[in-house]
Amino acid sequence: MHLQQTKVESRASGGPQYYFHDLPEHVKGYLRRKGACPVVLTTPYGIAKSPFMAVGKDHKLANSKIVAGNVGHDRIQQASADCSIGEAIRNWYNLKTGDFERIDVEVDIHKDGHFILTPMVALLRDAKRAIPLERIPSPLSFHRDYESKLWKNQIQKVQSKDPSAIPWAKQQILKVTEDHAREGARNIHEADLVRASGALAKLGLQLGAYHIEGYDCPASLFAFDGFPIYPCGVEVKKRSLRFDYQMKRYIKLPRVVVLCLKHDLINPPNHVDVLELPALAKFLST
Repeated sequence: MHLQQTKVESRASGGPQYYFHDLPEHVKGYLRRKGACPVVLTTPYGIAKSPFMAVGKDHKLANSKIVAGNVGHDRIQQASADCSIGEAIRNWYNLKTGDFERIDVEVDIHKDGHFILTPMVALLRDAKRAIPLERIPSPLSFHRDYESKLWKNQIQKVQSKDPSAIPWAKQQILKVTEDHAREGARNIHEADLVRASGALAKLGLQLGAYHIEGYDCPASLFAFDGFPIYPCGVEVKKRSLRFDYQMKRYIKLPRVVVLCLKHDLINPPNHVDVLELPALAKFLST
């Protein structure tokens, strides 16, 4: 399926719009029954909330309400956004300027009714070649079983820009992990792991303030590989297995990263990434 950019020649009458083409029957049927659905956009970091709405061909948005309409096309509407869905994709994936001919996408319908929109390939108008948009599995995960390509690319960029940052970050993280191993897990609170925040900031993860309710660091920010800043909550745990409580209690969207000493959570959901400090320190040593 793909999004087709329209109104290329008449921006003054509403700017570029994006119509769905070749929607699978189950997606098309769901959208037309609902009338409209909020859109969650997949970025290089993973899913992100967005102000966009997927709207069925027989409906429109009027004063933020779904009403009957006769547009005749299933589409992505700008809603409260200050740009089109194409511009949002351009921004997240660092694509050059120019009108889109089409954007190949995948759509998943989340159980809470959101449209999870994943751009796969972008073709700019008059361009000779399409641009593949890489989808990295678990992009913010780094642990004993999996080292995300996004993390490794980011570390390489930090190494190239500031070679002294990597050994310093490694020593800071090792100090935290060794203290926990030496003194025993029962004597140190899990919040002590935020002592690694300076090292993580060097690597592109800025931990937010530590909260006593909800996710521990909900206002954390990732700035990786030249992509825009990505807000994502971080939960601090000694063992990722202990996150099973939050998995049952908290909302499934948006995403969260579990910062831990030991990764032992089996089959984390798609919206949960795991950052294991000892594994990160080991990689930095190489």
